[in-house]
Amino acid sequence: MQALRHVVCALSGGVDSAVAALLLRRRGYQVTGVFMKNWDSLDEHGVCTADKDCEDAYRVCQILDIPFHQVSYVKEYWNDVFSDFLNEYEKGRTPNPDIVCNKHIKFSCFFHYAVDNLGADAIATGHYARTSLEDEEVFEQKHVKKPEGLFRNRFEVRNAVKLLQAADSFKDQTFFLSQVSQDALRRTIFPLGGLTKEFVKKIAAENRLHHVLQKKESMGMCFIGKRNFEHFLLQYLQPRPGHFISIEDNKVLGTHKGWFLYTLGQRANIGGLREPWYVVEKDSVKGDVFAPRTDHPALYRDLLRTSRVHWIAEEPPAALVRDKMMECHFRFRHQMALVPCVLTLNQDGTVWVTAVQAVRALATGQFAVFYKGDECLGSGKILRLGPSAYTLQKGQRRAGMATESPSDSPEDGPGLSPLL
Repeated sequence: MQALRHVVCALSGGVDSAVAALLLRRRGYQVTGVFMKNWDSLDEHGVCTADKDCEDAYRVCQILDIPFHQVSYVKEYWNDVFSDFLNEYEKGRTPNPDIVCNKHIKFSCFFHYAVDNLGADAIATGHYARTSLEDEEVFEQKHVKKPEGLFRNRFEVRNAVKLLQAADSFKDQTFFLSQVSQDALRRTIFPLGGLTKEFVKKIAAENRLHHVLQKKESMGMCFIGKRNFEHFLLQYLQPRPGHFISIEDNKVLGTHKGWFLYTLGQRANIGGLREPWYVVEKDSVKGDVFAPRTDHPALYRDLLRTSRVHWIAEEPPAALVRDKMMECHFRFRHQMALVPCVLTLNQDGTVWVTAVQAVRALATGQFAVFYKGDECLGSGKILRLGPSAYTLQKGQRRAGMATESPSDSPEDGPGLSPLL
């Protein structure tokens, strides 16, 4: 008689992970619930929200009659996620700690704990995503040897497991999983991948999981909660006062406590001014933040360069390797519409991304996440931006009056913004 398959499910204290654990039990697996504590400070009311979430996760395990474990990754989260978050902001970038947390904590620390300490055949989470493997294929992965050596035989390479968008396109969370390793992905089950959020809530209501159903959706960064973002950030970073400058006439509009507090496209509340202003450029040397009054051409760009791309399949798509260019789609914010683009592969593994149409509010530090059909290919951090539509318009107006300066080398790309 075959032993029960052991699946270790990450429990957050919310409805999605609770229903994921329930569905795994229904499939007849031996399920263990694990709560990860990644942050341990108090919220604005002096309450540690992680403790409340842990209690809720424990109650889920009691209701489902499964073992419960708690692990602390506070140190790892600080070193690998929060320190990176602060460093990125200090450089004037706009980080995405959720993507970094999944890469380093949930699908690395937790994954290894589940497999090595708890003897898991597979792990599971409440993410809305799918892979190209059926459950039984996931369980077989522990018997598939990873190819070793720098120059591995092409015939020994494992068939890469694909990361696929969820059936519920609005809730799809592949964006946040775009930096997950192939090793972890091939041992992961996503029980909610084929379900809608409404159906998940219905399952929870019918199975005595009312305590998680009543909780508000946790949105945004776990370590900030409902606190004022600017006040929170200035607890860790030194203020660097500067000016808001009108991009149209260079007039000083007001002052701020740090240019790093603002991301491109963000609506800025400038003291004494009623109309909305949007951040379009930042000068890290002078500390100036440039803003127009309206939805301005300076907000739109169609070119960016990423860091070395993390490909889910571990290698770039064959068409991109062969042709050095490839059509696909990308997004840089969760739930934004996918943008058609052309990727150009550089020798160092970075890519140029040329959007078919200019997109609003690109910012360095964000992740460009790439898609082909319903497959999430991977992602790269945005490190450089091309010129804005406003800069190009000004350049065209000057074209008859001045000769164009020599461009950088091809690897440096065309017309990158000097402020970024």
